[in-house]
Amino acid sequence: MSRPEITVRCTREEDFDALSELCRKVYPYIHPYGKEQLASQCRVFPEGQMVAVARDATKQGRSGGEAVVGMASSLILSWDDYETEDAWRDFTDHGLFTNHDPQGRTLYGAEVMVDPDCQGQGVGSKIYEARRDLALRLELRRIRAGARLRGYGEWADRMSAREYAEKVVAGELRDSTLTFQLNRGFRVLRVVSDYLKGDPESLGWAALIEWLNPEEPA
Repeated sequence: MSRPEITVRCTREEDFDALSELCRKVYPYIHPYGKEQLASQCRVFPEGQMVAVARDATKQGRSGGEAVVGMASSLILSWDDYETEDAWRDFTDHGLFTNHDPQGRTLYGAEVMVDPDCQGQGVGSKIYEARRDLALRLELRRIRAGARLRGYGEWADRMSAREYAEKVVAGELRDSTLTFQLNRGFRVLRVVSDYLKGDPESLGWAALIEWLNPEEPA
């Protein structure tokens, strides 16, 4: 079976319902993004809000239109205004992105989601490529994000979150989120607690990760 054609474009208002449903599917234990949050994100920084869409008969439904199979949301921050131990809600103003600072030099990756039914079809890779292209186009210094340690919950009784992250970096363990990001040029700066409260998979732990723009002027 051939892969569907995947393209990444900016998020539109008509995508909001599909994005809320995607959030429910990926994070069934967390309240999904609402239209207020999504509208605010698109209003303050439209270039940073992206959806991956597929054109495939099995995904299109009767309308024959695009099907949302992934998303990414980002904002620009002045990093000195934050602490590395801050939580997702602090970096994103509770998902509203009203703290977006066009004068900042750091693109903060607030969210990436891929439909579980589309894993392994290159959706995540295309999303990360589009986000990296955005950072290059805006001549930003770097991309930073909180990589939730998705698999840590299964190892929490045997090691600390920092030990878990170290083993993932060393290739001794595989974490479906962090390993993917490491393979795309990110590095771990530190491990933080209480990044995403209520997440039973990571137990709230995340790795602060960074990708540096190789084209930034010295």
